[in-house]
Amino acid sequence: MRQLDLVVIVVYLIGIAWIGLRKAGRQKSAKDYFVGESHMPWWTVSFSVVATETSVLTVISVPGGAYSGQGFGNVELALGYVVGRVVVATVLIPLYKRGGFVSAYQYLGDRFGLKLQGLASVTFVFTRLLAEGVRLFASAIPIKLLLDEFGVHASYRVIIVVITLVTVVYTYLGGIKAVIWTDAIQMVLYLGGAALAVAVLSAHVGGDGYARALDAGKFTLFDTDFDLAHILTSPFALPTAIVGGAIFAMASHGSDQLIVQRVLATKTLREGQKAMIASGVFVTVQFAAFSLVGALLWSYNEGRSFSELGLSSSDNLYPEFILHGLPVVVSGLLVAGILGAAMGSLSSALNSMSNSTVADIIHSFFRTTPSEEALLRLARWMTLVWATLMAVFACAFSASTGNVYLTGLTIAGYTYGALLGAFLLGRLVKRANETDSVVAFLVTIGVMTYIVRGVKIDVTTGGTTVSQAIAAQWLVPIGVLITLLVGGVLSLFHRAPEPSAGPALDEEPGAGPDQLTTTAGRN
Repeated sequence: MRQLDLVVIVVYLIGIAWIGLRKAGRQKSAKDYFVGESHMPWWTVSFSVVATETSVLTVISVPGGAYSGQGFGNVELALGYVVGRVVVATVLIPLYKRGGFVSAYQYLGDRFGLKLQGLASVTFVFTRLLAEGVRLFASAIPIKLLLDEFGVHASYRVIIVVITLVTVVYTYLGGIKAVIWTDAIQMVLYLGGAALAVAVLSAHVGGDGYARALDAGKFTLFDTDFDLAHILTSPFALPTAIVGGAIFAMASHGSDQLIVQRVLATKTLREGQKAMIASGVFVTVQFAAFSLVGALLWSYNEGRSFSELGLSSSDNLYPEFILHGLPVVVSGLLVAGILGAAMGSLSSALNSMSNSTVADIIHSFFRTTPSEEALLRLARWMTLVWATLMAVFACAFSASTGNVYLTGLTIAGYTYGALLGAFLLGRLVKRANETDSVVAFLVTIGVMTYIVRGVKIDVTTGGTTVSQAIAAQWLVPIGVLITLLVGGVLSLFHRAPEPSAGPALDEEPGAGPDQLTTTAGRN
């Protein structure tokens, strides 16, 4: 009867593509393709933000982490993320909405010039290729396990290509409207899957299972070890989670086009702010749900180690339970939920990378304004180009090397500090000019590459000293400080630049020009 699971998954794949195209309607312009003419309801945008950042990394890694000793540490991280989103909603979203932008990096173009705008966009798309490569590979893990149940031994590469092809259908034709509506549906599906898993596990372990997990520390929320080495290296140390997490969220949700693009699709500034802050609340609930799954799985498996369960890593724990611990059809729905997480983050990445390429990189080189038809064709072609490259990068990660959620955070550490630092440099250091910003940006990426790859801190645990990398959450504030320091010092060696002619902060939302079609005139 396991064939019914495959039927559920196939129906889901067909249905989500059909719904996405129906909701999208006909795209009339590049701006419609990228931000839906800024007419999307705030709650769908909020769901889309959550689905975009969640992906398979959360769905399969958080339960495994809770099982192995992280407890509810991811909920602690989410509290820091909420703080960061409130700052983004207050400080950065007004810049984007009142400027009429379709890309976050157009603010950098207005403040510093096209060189930094293009550099930031190139950095974004390169980082997104690497990060989404990890995410896309992670999505292939449970699908491969399911196919193995039927004796179909498809490689990770084949699975990656199939997922990419299905996703690109509605992303290519439907643009951001299709992406946002399908993201909202997919979030409900995989979060509903977590609720189903909790219900089944609760029935198995009962109240005694909850008590055992509580006694074993699986519900621990705050890590109160304030040893300096622990704070610097553990993602779940309290200061790291709250302070580092807040600054990390400012970068990921305020300077990363992947998230900003969704907020730009809302109707008004206030709705954009509501979507941003509400997404933090939903993510906290989501982390709690998947952490609870991991805690209950610990009781369900009587605390056995991953090797005793025959699992190669913590990322296999939840998929293994879905396939062998749930009834037929229910397991199919949960695998469809994992597919939904994978497709949600992938479709968002493809559309935002196409957006940044057209609005920030290619469009800057046009001396005349292209027609809307030409821009729309270019946007769709770039979606196909990035889909192809994304699949290639995903295949490069076709070997599991541990917790893919933390791997994704580390990849962001290379560039997020420079991106957020550039925005803050523009807001805080009025004397800084384009040369200052570009030099500071490049220096930051170089220094952060050294820190991520070469800096280790000795941590003593249980009498054993090991060298560990700096926690991913601290990489962003370090990068921000380097950018501000370098840019600030350089700004002292020249006169302050002339005031920008860009839109003022006290203008009404939408008062700025259509930036997609007017930026070319500055070249």
